[in-house]
Amino acid sequence: MIGAQWGDEGKGKIVDLLTDRVSAVVRFQGGHNAGHTLVINGAKTVLHLVPSGILRAGVQCLLGNGVVVSPPALFAELDKLEGSAIDIAGRLMVSPACPLVLPSHVALDRAREARRGDHAIGTTCRGIGPAYEDKVGRRAVRVADLEDERALSERVRELLDLHNFMLERYYGEQPIDAARTLDELSVAGRRLLPMMGDVAEALRVARAAGHNVLFEGAQGSLLDIDHGTYPFVTSSNTMAAAAALGAGVGPGYIDSVLGVAKAYTTRVGGGPFPTELTDALGERLRSVGYEFGATTGRPRRCGWLDVVVLRRALLASSVNALCLTKLDVLDGLDTLRIAVAYRWRGKRLDYPPATAEALAGCEPVYEDLPGWQGATAGATRIEDLPAGARRYLERIETLLGVPIVIVSTGAERGHTIILSDTFV
Repeated sequence: MIGAQWGDEGKGKIVDLLTDRVSAVVRFQGGHNAGHTLVINGAKTVLHLVPSGILRAGVQCLLGNGVVVSPPALFAELDKLEGSAIDIAGRLMVSPACPLVLPSHVALDRAREARRGDHAIGTTCRGIGPAYEDKVGRRAVRVADLEDERALSERVRELLDLHNFMLERYYGEQPIDAARTLDELSVAGRRLLPMMGDVAEALRVARAAGHNVLFEGAQGSLLDIDHGTYPFVTSSNTMAAAAALGAGVGPGYIDSVLGVAKAYTTRVGGGPFPTELTDALGERLRSVGYEFGATTGRPRRCGWLDVVVLRRALLASSVNALCLTKLDVLDGLDTLRIAVAYRWRGKRLDYPPATAEALAGCEPVYEDLPGWQGATAGATRIEDLPAGARRYLERIETLLGVPIVIVSTGAERGHTIILSDTFV
């Protein structure tokens, strides 16, 4: 399951919804910069690192090698879950190959964003980007390193030599103390190492037993480091192909891909957004949809549904089924607009251009549809939707050529319309 826009599509609710059919949920990329909000019987749970299957008893939750792990963030999340009487014991497994997010990564992230000023990317400043840089630079400290104190000391001190040089000499910031970092990691290892396990083998066992497994994406497709609106992107690959790489299995383990998209469009942070509404209507979408980041609380930018960027996301991940969320936020609008193409330098584009600069210069080509005055909120059957809402869904299916199999009509688990089986 992947997000088909710029993130915040409501993926957490959909993962939770589907976990009654699976034996395991695996996160394959991102870190605690993600935020998945689940609402069950009025109780809200926000998850950042722990897979969204944790609220279903008996579902195994796996963090694949593609995830970067902040031990303090993970432990704080586990403590909160356990404080809510959620059974976690023996259900969470962490790959030994997961890179760790260190305090120096956070310091570097914050310093870089501050240095960029008005040109800031809009990261969460939680150290995710610098942690991935060290992974690619072959100098990361990984979960498995916590087993060997001597090797851990060498890796941390070598890494902090580089980080502190950058912090002090380039950014003019205070250095991070190596001894304190090592002490914190030593303590963290006592709790984290018992969770370490072979994620790929766990997936093999589940598959051999004929069980369903759900691969859970974090950020949206348009934030993919390769295929998103670069440089206003996250630091990992968010497309479906990354699920195999980030969990340690081959692509044959993926039988179908569910894309999740809102009935409109939002994004957080900087970067181009062709259908953005900066008027009272955009504020209405933000207010009614409660569009504030689950991780940072930042207000999300809101706009009309953009099928141009959706086409790219669906193509890049071989999406064969679509879930549309937050349909209820559009209740009461007289007219709805869908961006069906762009105009750029006198040309009509059906797919977004390759650069953020070009995308910023694109003018949406809109198709207008009548809205509806009846309520969709809480609907559980397609027959309960107003005629205008059903026409809206049908038009989206036609434009994208992919069936909508799930429609979310509210934050609660039960506020959902299931149109067909998502597992093949």
